[in-house]
Amino acid sequence: MKKPTDYSPEEQVQIQAAFDDLMHSNYQKIDKKGEALIKKAFEVARDAHDGQRRKSGEPYIFHPLAVAKIVAHDIGLGAISIASALLHDTVEDTELTHEDIYKEFGEKISRIVRGLTKIKRLKHDKNVSLQAENFRKMILTLNEDVRVILIKIADRLHNMQTMASMPRHKQEKIASETLYIYAPLAHKLGLYNIKSELENLGLKYTEPEIYREIENKIEESKEEQERYIKTFSSIIKDSLKKERLNFKIIGRFKSVYSIYRKMRDKKVSFEEVYDKFAIRIIYKADRKNEKFLAWKIYTTVTDHFKPNPSRLRDWISYPKSTGYEALHITVVGPEKKWVEVQIRSERMNEIAEKGYAAHYKYKHGSSEEVGIEGWLNKLKDLLENQDENAVDFIEEFKLNLYAKEIFVLTPNGDIISLPKNSTPLDFAYAIHTEVGSHCRGAVVNGKLVQLNYKLRSGDVVKIITSPNQKPKPNWLNYVVTGRAKSKIKASLKLEQKEIIEEGKEILQRKLKQLKIKYNDNTINSLVSFFKLKTSQDLFYNVGAGIIDNKMLKNFANARSNVLFDFFKKKLRRKPIDFQITKDEVTYNYDTIVFGPDEQQLDYTLANCCNPIPGDDIFGFTTINEGIKVHKKSCTNALSLYSNYAYRIMTARWIDSSKHDFIVYLKVSGFNRIGMAKDITRMITDDEQLDMKNINLNSQGGIFEGEISLYIKNTEHLKQVINDLKNIEGIENVNRIEKI
Repeated sequence: MKKPTDYSPEEQVQIQAAFDDLMHSNYQKIDKKGEALIKKAFEVARDAHDGQRRKSGEPYIFHPLAVAKIVAHDIGLGAISIASALLHDTVEDTELTHEDIYKEFGEKISRIVRGLTKIKRLKHDKNVSLQAENFRKMILTLNEDVRVILIKIADRLHNMQTMASMPRHKQEKIASETLYIYAPLAHKLGLYNIKSELENLGLKYTEPEIYREIENKIEESKEEQERYIKTFSSIIKDSLKKERLNFKIIGRFKSVYSIYRKMRDKKVSFEEVYDKFAIRIIYKADRKNEKFLAWKIYTTVTDHFKPNPSRLRDWISYPKSTGYEALHITVVGPEKKWVEVQIRSERMNEIAEKGYAAHYKYKHGSSEEVGIEGWLNKLKDLLENQDENAVDFIEEFKLNLYAKEIFVLTPNGDIISLPKNSTPLDFAYAIHTEVGSHCRGAVVNGKLVQLNYKLRSGDVVKIITSPNQKPKPNWLNYVVTGRAKSKIKASLKLEQKEIIEEGKEILQRKLKQLKIKYNDNTINSLVSFFKLKTSQDLFYNVGAGIIDNKMLKNFANARSNVLFDFFKKKLRRKPIDFQITKDEVTYNYDTIVFGPDEQQLDYTLANCCNPIPGDDIFGFTTINEGIKVHKKSCTNALSLYSNYAYRIMTARWIDSSKHDFIVYLKVSGFNRIGMAKDITRMITDDEQLDMKNINLNSQGGIFEGEISLYIKNTEHLKQVINDLKNIEGIENVNRIEKI
């Protein structure tokens, strides 16, 4: 292998220093054989990437070195994974082949590098979401080696950390994909530190102004929060020491993204987010006494501070599926503030920080990479339905990534972990596919319940089966787990295939009786006559008895009249009935321009987010409705950017002074006589303002309401919000997406 020629002497020193840093960053203990493997992979990657540079101008080899360090230190993998991370771009970007990797490094590393290369080489079909297919391909690599996914997450993290030199539109696309896919996946894999950083970086590039605003406010309140954490800790330290506990107390600020999500979901301001930080108590304990000491600490804390019983989370008795263990309580701390307290042993804390690597280190008593396949088996359930639409596949997969867990029991006392809102059908399929497919009913806590009953933690579930029962289409509305949906769809598809084959044979016989030739023209005419979409729909309808003999005779009679048939084809489509309300009417104003050339195109404003002049916006090309304009902060933005990036158009407002747009405001505060009158007067006094609707409700001296207004632009909106806040008794005024 040739020596580097493009690296300057200074760069060679920096590259060697980065490699030395990698070798000292290992979470697992690497033996001499492993060290030799990593060194060999580094030398091969360094020479292979010689002459290649990143957009920032630095040698490309720094990227695989950084990815390998994340794999080694943050994820905690061993020598094979570290070597694979160093080599992950060699086959794609250099002259090296898979055969070279196999020859030099053997089967395992070759398989991992091949899996990573497969993801990158996926071709882009303009009719399919590249990112959804990319993700699907990544999940399919579970059949090869799950370390592929873990290295891919590390690769994405480093790309996010070094995105500053990229164009704005690429930053938005990559960040949207990260928030849509990689952050939830890191969460599910127990990589909480990486998940948090991915979320923060994702927000930084999708909503830079919001990110900076929250970051600045956190910085401004940092001194006050640190003082509060110190006060809280000092109250319980002495009591914990009296119990002869070996512990440390850490105050942790919630991430920028976590605070942003609370502000967005609860529609509150930064100041109204009450739990912006958490207290973590980490204690030393052997495995035998871990649980006992956790509850001892819980008792000590609650002796001083009143707990909120509804916020108790016992993940020690029932660990999360990721292996996460802790006791979470929320208490009323000093100054009557709510504080989340997390109680973890050192072992639990290590698992929370490192995810699966620490989990299996403790479980198996060794540092070897064992057990990952078994731990991630649940992810493989979705792979059985591989021909499903890629976007549907990813949406279903995502349903369970952030899902909260419940724990239900079998009649024998076995504990089954399921996502929140799961039903007896989800439970049945979790037991076994055959149990799910033949499920006729369920008994929960001794009472017969419907199949769509929402299970709760602690429920004892018994499934009633029948050999004659089989999955029905409406079952898909009853389940939330990917496993159940995948199994139901597979069963329905098999049944549908059988009906289609039977329908095809029946149709051939019936047409022969009607003396009509069975050919492509006839099939197309039948599809058109019965207003169907495909020939498969036709065969299914015949096989299922939806299209009967009488209907086929009607077709034969109509077919005999060529002129009638001609006009029937022309007039068959039913006119589209547009139900238009005042809110939905849009006009072709020349207020928005699209693309780099700033073209003026026809568009409509998306009802899901109601953009108005001044909002950051983008255009989305729909299949049937032309260009829809969305706010960049729209709840659907991440999904659109990730799954249909090729349909996104840059857009901006250029002139809106003559037109009004509807906005929705949520107001709340302390009620008093004349409050509604003062709000109405303030609105009517503004000559540029037109009120559409106002609805106020009062209870116990507190009022809450919603107001819809026609507004000129965002500057006008800011003024209106300020005017409303100045009214006596009004505490909060927030813009919401839609009433």
